[in-house]
Amino acid sequence: MSHAPSPSWRHPVWATAQKSCVGVAPNNSRVWFTVGRGILTEVFYPRIDIPQIRDLGFIIADDQGFWVEIKTLANDEFQLEDPQIPLPRITHHHERFTFSLRICPDPRRDVLLLEYSLEGDEKLRPYLLCAARLGGDATQNQAWCGSWEGRELLWAEQGPFGLALLCQNQEGLPGYFRRSVGEVGASDLWQDFHQNGRMLWEYDSAGPGEVALSGELPRQGHLALGLGSSKEAAATNAWASLVCGFAQIAEEYQTAWRNWHRQHPLPRSFARKIPEDLHTLYARSVNVLKVHEDHTFPGARVASLSVPWGEASDSRGGYHLVWSRDLVESAGALVAIGALGEARQVLAYLISTQQADGHWLQNQWLGGKPFWQGIQLDEAGFPVLLASLLREREALQDMAVTDMIQRALQFIVCEGPVTGQDRWEEDGGINAFTLAVAIAALVEGASFLEGKAAACALMLADYWNVHLEEWTFARGTDLARRFQVSGYFMRMAPADVLTQDGAKDEWLLIKNRAQDPHWSADEQVATDFLQLVRYGLRAADDPHIQDSVKVMDGLLKSDTPSGPVWHRYNGDGYGEHRDGSPFDGTGIGRGWPLLTGERGHYALAAGEDPLPYLRAMAAMTGAGGLLPEQIWESDPIPEKGLFPGKPSGSAMPLCWTHGEFLKLCHSTIKGHAVDRPAQTWKRYAGKKPELDYRIWRLRHRPRELLAGQELRILLAAPFQIHWGIDGWQKVQDLDAEDWGLGYLACLPTRKLRPGRSLQFALYWPDSQSWQGEDFSVQIIGGAT
Repeated sequence: MSHAPSPSWRHPVWATAQKSCVGVAPNNSRVWFTVGRGILTEVFYPRIDIPQIRDLGFIIADDQGFWVEIKTLANDEFQLEDPQIPLPRITHHHERFTFSLRICPDPRRDVLLLEYSLEGDEKLRPYLLCAARLGGDATQNQAWCGSWEGRELLWAEQGPFGLALLCQNQEGLPGYFRRSVGEVGASDLWQDFHQNGRMLWEYDSAGPGEVALSGELPRQGHLALGLGSSKEAAATNAWASLVCGFAQIAEEYQTAWRNWHRQHPLPRSFARKIPEDLHTLYARSVNVLKVHEDHTFPGARVASLSVPWGEASDSRGGYHLVWSRDLVESAGALVAIGALGEARQVLAYLISTQQADGHWLQNQWLGGKPFWQGIQLDEAGFPVLLASLLREREALQDMAVTDMIQRALQFIVCEGPVTGQDRWEEDGGINAFTLAVAIAALVEGASFLEGKAAACALMLADYWNVHLEEWTFARGTDLARRFQVSGYFMRMAPADVLTQDGAKDEWLLIKNRAQDPHWSADEQVATDFLQLVRYGLRAADDPHIQDSVKVMDGLLKSDTPSGPVWHRYNGDGYGEHRDGSPFDGTGIGRGWPLLTGERGHYALAAGEDPLPYLRAMAAMTGAGGLLPEQIWESDPIPEKGLFPGKPSGSAMPLCWTHGEFLKLCHSTIKGHAVDRPAQTWKRYAGKKPELDYRIWRLRHRPRELLAGQELRILLAAPFQIHWGIDGWQKVQDLDAEDWGLGYLACLPTRKLRPGRSLQFALYWPDSQSWQGEDFSVQIIGGAT
């Protein structure tokens, strides 16, 4: 037995993020597949967050020096016979041959079947090349050329996972001619052809490391990629699938998909209000949401079955992780299409993974293990919005949600209005999108609570709503003068804006840039404020909104051959470099089709036609009709597959983007955003409330109080306030009351006239200690 040589240096990467298809048999299958550049790329088993291979492709060669790897051929033909079923047929054309491939998961077994055919020059043979990455690991895989029950095969193992690759010829017999295993970069089949122009190596074993399995195949046949708890278990199921036949398994697969779609019919007015040229993307978007659901943890959905810029990335997580924000944004689309059962499972999963203090992890593996460690306030609010949306549709049934809502609101009350990170996971402070979600969560959540807890949530929601412009709107800047507006909503206000004058002038770091431009917070603009309109906190024709839209469109909009697209914010560095090389920690931010959808929702609220935005999104899809995270909007770089208005090397598909497209379709039908929070919309209707109180907190310490206002002190723990007026006169003590989400003390300040002041100190009964500082508030002006 010969053992394959190992490389002296390893840098394992993933396959392209530009997927043309993703698929799984709905409901029960435990094998997910992806297709990119005309070959099979990452396959996941037994959960959607565990990749098992990097890719499985083919080399076509004549054993006389000619060879070509089919993924390098340009312009492969991709086809779905039915847009509602992810059953791809891929055809590669070369002057000497045509190579076709069909891919189908077995609905009954942990097996992926491939039907292939080589036509053309009779001297040519197809060769299989598969890079195993069992368990997502690239260091401990081992591979063998073996035999199981008298059938020659290729297989690999790592930890608890086994893989088997079997070939069946047209006579139904094992079909390999020659086989070999090796290590990527040293002794794999590609290296063999690269060095020798033909297949000369026939190694029997390889690893531990990043192993590759290869073999010479008949010109037509079937392959079965089996996965299991051992290589033998994988082989047993793989041959069983081959025996059943590709045609039978494909029919079962298609029947499963058709049955699922029948349960979610289109609205009666769909064909009348959504043009036919958008129907295919609608169907594929529905599929994307369903495909990205896990079958071990019902309700869990990953952000994408891809690794952004995968061919240059060694990330273990990629985007096959759960973000509560992305999950709820997708669940909102599930509700829109009528998949209420799936949306309810999303909520159940979120309730089970809520942290003890009420928040959700920045992102996590499906089982709840954390990946990154950031804290994002909107991710604590989104599950509350989902619960409210399901109740509005009378789909909550008997789910116990009150405890989740209570804890989520306690976290929002304690941490807000500041977030540790914005929705782009970069900077902390006060962000309009995040605050819109938090305010809406407080209002929606209050309707599930009773008494003082509900009143506390509404009180704080109203207060934050009133102060949105004070905290996040910039005035009198160079940008405002450039666009001839009064001001605009900033990308992110520093947390110091709560306590210090001039905080908007503070430098706000822009991440992912090779060199940070050192711009102040009020020089940075994002699209995030549009959520204020979508959720009903501000009207579309509010002057602050209209001015901000003018600046946003002027700074962040790019016109492409596909239509308009928007950047996340000015100065963004998350994207390819100028020369098209992959994002490597730094780069230049590109346009996001997702934001075109959000801009379309604003257009709808403003009484404009949203269809141009839907058509722009549809034009931004890749060869397989999937929506990317970002598109390229610079000059074309054909050698890197980058063309204006078309997908970049970022994640594709992105579930959130497909969900946004679906929601914009249904919003167009209904005439308003289908995911707008009902109680929030009813409470505010685009107008900020009028208040006769001001809230004081340790994080937000107002130094002035309008005459006629009540001062309310809201803290997280029991406290006693020792207070007096005009230099500690008429000193009194007041115990705070438990208001469910915090402890509140209301000082009788309404009758104090301008020029007077009050002083107070805080005592903590639980620790029997004082806060250690005195505070003062000046009475000014008059309440308006």
